[in-house]
Amino acid sequence: MVKDLLEERARELGLLFAWAPLDLPQEAEARHRAWLEAGRHGGMAYLEAPERFHPRKRFPWAKSALLLFAPYAYPDPGTPPGGLRVGRVARYAWTRDYHLVLGEALKALEETARGLGLKAKGYVDHGPLPERTLAALSGAGWIGKSGYFLSQAFGVHAFIGVLLTPLEAEAAPLHPSRCGRCARCLTACPTEALLGDATLDARRCVSYLTIEHKGPIPPSLWPGIGDWLFGCDLCGEACPWERFGKVWKALRPEPELAHPDLLDFFRLSGRAFGRKYAGTAFLRAGRARMARNALIVLFNLGLGEALFLEATRDPNPLVRRTALKALHLMGKPLDPFLQDPGLREEALALLGEAPEAVHLLQDGREAPGPEVKEQGA
Repeated sequence: MVKDLLEERARELGLLFAWAPLDLPQEAEARHRAWLEAGRHGGMAYLEAPERFHPRKRFPWAKSALLLFAPYAYPDPGTPPGGLRVGRVARYAWTRDYHLVLGEALKALEETARGLGLKAKGYVDHGPLPERTLAALSGAGWIGKSGYFLSQAFGVHAFIGVLLTPLEAEAAPLHPSRCGRCARCLTACPTEALLGDATLDARRCVSYLTIEHKGPIPPSLWPGIGDWLFGCDLCGEACPWERFGKVWKALRPEPELAHPDLLDFFRLSGRAFGRKYAGTAFLRAGRARMARNALIVLFNLGLGEALFLEATRDPNPLVRRTALKALHLMGKPLDPFLQDPGLREEALALLGEAPEAVHLLQDGREAPGPEVKEQGA
């Protein structure tokens, strides 16, 4: 059978797999819409795509999805010598960008499908598809309280790829949730972003703030970020199902990605940063946001005062403002910065003489959650 040949190719690539129909349940779409209307997706406007739960509008020939699971429960590759290497990076970013690595496997499957006379289209977390909903329809696992797709076959950490095909597939019996009364992921979240219903408020999520959020991070959320430089693994690490983790053979963690030199984010030009981190998840955030995150980590760890001063002269205003805010929270005088046109407005705001733009999210709303008192208050 054609399905058997596609499955055999997926198996050769080392991927776990399951089939799901493209008839998506209306209740899943309704929950997603309610989540969007509550604004819990933050600035991720791409999640608003109306065709997300109607893939056949774009691909009328498609009838099924072959779900590909690439587990990434690999060990820490160790810390390289030299540099300023503090802070934590989410495990998924320790390798070359999974969009590229898993994308290559999907291209191979597309070629196999074409050789069998089939249309096929692969996606890796970048098209308007509800991957976790499709994965749940496949019966391969369940969506946990953390929002992770969990499986007894590979645990917590796995990238999900989707190959759309014109083949028929029936929905498998839904996998029962194995979360039970466990709430370890909820209590592990440092910003209380998890809502307990398999969704989260992205505006409070450390991963969203350090990867997706483009503007200044509200200081009220800095304590929850802790030492997370890029992403956050706390809810996944707290999950008992993590012990079932596996590793896809194509993923190789790199020490320079698991423990990057923070000085790169301040002293490399944008072009040099792009060259060094080409093909990695860091490129998605860019140099300025990585520098912003590094300043917050250093502030939380009580390190890097000299680097804060250096960062106030950074060419990017996001970095300058974050550095200035850190110095203000440390109780440092801001008068010297009033003479700098690039910092004067922000310095006046921090001194209470103008509206404080630093405390606003990029969509203009106040940051959710409790406020944090200034040092010395």
